[in-house]
Amino acid sequence: MTANGSATETQAHRDGISLEMEPAQKLACQWNRIRERLQAEVGEAEYRTWLRQMTLGTIDGDEVTVHLPTRFLRDWVRSHYGDRLNALWHGEDPVIRRVDIRVGRGLSTGGLAESLTPSPAPSKSAGTPVQPGGTRAEERMEARDSLSVTLEPRFTFQSFVVGKPNEFAHACARRVAERPASQGFNPLFLYGGVGLGKTHLMHAIGWELLGRRAKHPSALASVMYMSAERFMYRFIAAIRSQSTIEFKEQLRSVDVLMVDDLQFLIGKDNTQEEFFHTFNALVDAGKQIVVSADKSPSDLSGLEDRLRTRLGCGMVADLHATTFELRISILEAKAAAAAVNVAPKVLEFLAHRIASNVRELEGALNRLIAHANLFGREITIETTQEVLHDILRAHDRRITIEEIQRKVAEHWNIRLTDMTSSRRARAVARPRQVAMYLAKQLTSRSLPEIGRRFGNRDHTTVMHAVARVGELIGRDAAFAEQVELLRRMLEG
Repeated sequence: MTANGSATETQAHRDGISLEMEPAQKLACQWNRIRERLQAEVGEAEYRTWLRQMTLGTIDGDEVTVHLPTRFLRDWVRSHYGDRLNALWHGEDPVIRRVDIRVGRGLSTGGLAESLTPSPAPSKSAGTPVQPGGTRAEERMEARDSLSVTLEPRFTFQSFVVGKPNEFAHACARRVAERPASQGFNPLFLYGGVGLGKTHLMHAIGWELLGRRAKHPSALASVMYMSAERFMYRFIAAIRSQSTIEFKEQLRSVDVLMVDDLQFLIGKDNTQEEFFHTFNALVDAGKQIVVSADKSPSDLSGLEDRLRTRLGCGMVADLHATTFELRISILEAKAAAAAVNVAPKVLEFLAHRIASNVRELEGALNRLIAHANLFGREITIETTQEVLHDILRAHDRRITIEEIQRKVAEHWNIRLTDMTSSRRARAVARPRQVAMYLAKQLTSRSLPEIGRRFGNRDHTTVMHAVARVGELIGRDAAFAEQVELLRRMLEG
């Protein structure tokens, strides 16, 4: 044997592969090393949660198939570890170019050698046959998963920003995730306006419960999340295909059912009735129900009284409109997650201008960040106005003198009554002059009318205030920036 041949053999033995190994044994060794590498890289806890249930399927040319038992695990592994699996397999065998991650039962490592040899066709027993690739229990779980909607990876408890308007709903969602079907929290009904975090909390509950299932499979069997619209469409499809019994069994076999945007069922009497019976069956069996809507159960006119009563018998938690402080916290968290430095004054501007919808607020920030990355421009208030002109225009509104007075008073930390008082102290007079200046710039009110709104002052007083503020803006950059920020926050 040549020296090179000896070196190759030594290296092969060092890697755990004998030159005389059968292909199946070699494959088993490669698969074991890949799993060990992943475990070392991600850590024991993360490996046990997401990757331990992987099994190897087949090799077909340059493609390897890896199996996981549920769609949930498949989607998670595919999105978070797919590229790494590709790289590790290619490192073990340069021929391999792609790893296909599927739902099903693969081959255990110990049985790889036998599995690669032809096997006789399974004989049919007197009972219901079990199809290759999974047990009947796995098939039922897969059927349930096919009804459910894939959870959004971004919507976890860790990424949910808690503030006064949503802290109660967040605490209730946490309680359900930790102890499903506990007394007083079943059903959990979340309600609030668009973009306030209802869907985020429902997805977060799902992730928490499914994460626990991955760690402790016996702790919880199944979780299903779907919109009310999807519930209705699947119910109608079951009626058309004469498979309503299977549909009912799939829904009633879950441990946690989450239905989003229940208001969609208003006016859909047959679907409401089916949901009512599903609701009763699950609650009576000690299973958890989580529902969301845009209004409280008592205000959902159009729902049957019996359903509305049942929805209100558990825990009802509302998510209020966001405060300025909460919107700032949300923007700061999103900017930090994107590893982008955004000036506080830009965040304040966004938080003031986009106040009704957190989803739109986050979208506006994402758009700004993408624009800055693409064009290498600094994120300033000017670029913000340029990039988000359509969003800001949609939030335009008429500014009132009263609103200007309130904002200016808050900015300089004086009382609102000081705007109309006769006090002439500089700490009061200067903000009052700024408010008059902004009233002239941002409203169509006449000088006499502006004067009347500031404690029946003469129009010449307003003229003096406008001139004085204009003069200060021209020579004091810090003062000019304060006025400009106030103007941009008020502008509509």
